[in-house]
Amino acid sequence: MQRKVADDATRQSAARLWPPLARFIGWETRVGERAEAGGRLAHFAYEFVRFGIKQAWACLFGALLLSLLIATHFVYPKGAALARYDFLVIAAVLIQLAMLLFKLETIEEAKVIVVFHVVGTVMEIFKTSVGSWIYPEASLLRIAGVPLFTGFMYAAIGSYIARCWRLFDFQFTRHPPVWALGILSVAIYANFFAHHYVSDFRPLLFLAAIVLIGPCTIYYKIWKTHRHMPLLLGLFLVALFIWFAENIGTFTAAWAYPNQRHGWQLVSAGKLGSWFLLMLISYTLVASLNRPSAINIEE
Repeated sequence: MQRKVADDATRQSAARLWPPLARFIGWETRVGERAEAGGRLAHFAYEFVRFGIKQAWACLFGALLLSLLIATHFVYPKGAALARYDFLVIAAVLIQLAMLLFKLETIEEAKVIVVFHVVGTVMEIFKTSVGSWIYPEASLLRIAGVPLFTGFMYAAIGSYIARCWRLFDFQFTRHPPVWALGILSVAIYANFFAHHYVSDFRPLLFLAAIVLIGPCTIYYKIWKTHRHMPLLLGLFLVALFIWFAENIGTFTAAWAYPNQRHGWQLVSAGKLGSWFLLMLISYTLVASLNRPSAINIEE
């Protein structure tokens, strides 16, 4: 009986996509069955912990990069032969290679990371050229003043969304057409450049996002059944956590906004909207690969 439970769990679990996790599926399923038998409180506690573990696994790439920013800020030796930014570039590349080598990341996720890496780096080159923010430390591995590790920070967003899509078995009702999200994403990306020279169309872009995404409900599976929330709320919460991470990044002096040149200050809440729009581009890239599927409401 236990073997059958393990076999069924293996077929249903998103962890089967990651060989290092697959061997724990049967054990973890038995833990869940015992929690379910223990009553509603035990069941809730189990799903709560399971949700946190899944989120931590989805954040793996970004969490490692953020940990490196914090660690190098406090312990990286001043005047080292290898500049801190260059060390971050090398470390990010090694993390990426290790995740692929040990099958902690799928090829599909790597594709998203590469695309968003390029998208982010191009925008960084432009934004630093017009003084939106600066990278105050010296380094060799950079393009037009932008350290190459910055592209990996953007890529971490794509990595997170792609991993969540699989771990939580995303399904939807009333999901907008991917081609429509693509048009919106192109407009968002263009506006990041154009608003320095013409009007800022962010209010219209926010309105378009609400119209397109507002009716959509996302269903995500923590364990056996799908829970749900408005997709717009889910995307906003992701943007909020990115904003938290950005505050940590600027605190570690990895980059700085003009108002932070003479000391750290909280990143303005206005950047939250920018991250929401930028994150929509990443979501669109992932959706174009995964092709959103409609859920069977009877579940």
